[in-house]
Amino acid sequence: MSSLTAATRFSVLDRSRTREGGTNAQALQDTVQLARELEALGYHRFWVSEHHGVPGVAGSAPTVLAAAVASATDTIRVGTGGVMLPNHQPLVVAEQFGVLDSLFPGRIDMGLGRSVGFTGGVRKALGRDKDDADDFAVQLEELLGWFRGTSPTGVHARPAEGLTVPPFVLAMGEGVVIAARAGLPMVIGDLRNREKMQRGIDQYRAHFRPSPWAREPYVVISGTVAVAATPEEARRLLIPEAWSMAYSRTHGTFPPLPPAERVETLPMTDRERDLYESGLAGHIAGTEEQVAHELETVLKETGAQEVLVTTSTYDREALLDSYRRLAAITSG
Repeated sequence: MSSLTAATRFSVLDRSRTREGGTNAQALQDTVQLARELEALGYHRFWVSEHHGVPGVAGSAPTVLAAAVASATDTIRVGTGGVMLPNHQPLVVAEQFGVLDSLFPGRIDMGLGRSVGFTGGVRKALGRDKDDADDFAVQLEELLGWFRGTSPTGVHARPAEGLTVPPFVLAMGEGVVIAARAGLPMVIGDLRNREKMQRGIDQYRAHFRPSPWAREPYVVISGTVAVAATPEEARRLLIPEAWSMAYSRTHGTFPPLPPAERVETLPMTDRERDLYESGLAGHIAGTEEQVAHELETVLKETGAQEVLVTTSTYDREALLDSYRRLAAITSG
């Protein structure tokens, strides 16, 4: 292990993916159990996500799930990757994180994104449209104002006001500059498009303004990392998610994760095959030695302070084994 890898924080985002034959309840319970297991392995943070109306994802209420995770663990930081701010009123988001931080002081992170609903139907159900993402910078400023007690409304967000819940911006496209100008830590992906990611990081550092939340730039890079005894086994970890993504692009709906064995027997159209093969490419995947080398390379390139691992797969035991192997690489 290199000193660079040892100096880097490693964290996990779990999207509460459902698996073929499994239930939404099981997916959520698996997320809580995974947090316990990763805490024991020494990971720094455990984050949960927000998706609405997606058949393959059970995690629709991240602050609720974060509360369950925090209550089931003792030391690992817990947060959201992220709460999609355009879907919510900033006051309500401040109140929710104020409650979380009051119940679990010093352990809560507030990861914030600017995405709106996945489909037109979901956006309509949420009372939002695509243009609401354009107001993200204003919403972000309002949200942070509730914690600092600076709202011009005269209303006070309780119990959020006066608390310091670390905010992070999930930066895609314009989010990079918004994070920089607000002086907030930034999460950027993904590892499959290194050039685009590096451009975003450079832009973030160039525009960063120190703030009460962060005195200097803080970069978290995110993406899939899979570690196994052989390169072939590591690649198999990637198969279920690669197929689900290919299916969603060709059928318009995101399915539960299938077993790798079933995917390998499926007939695919040329377009499905292209999307599937593309979904397998570019991730950090392989043996401990291969992954350690790849991590060293990307950390040198980006200067990132933290890696947020976002791996999803059907085989839960193989996923946990991958996280064990990664922890051994990163902790020596």
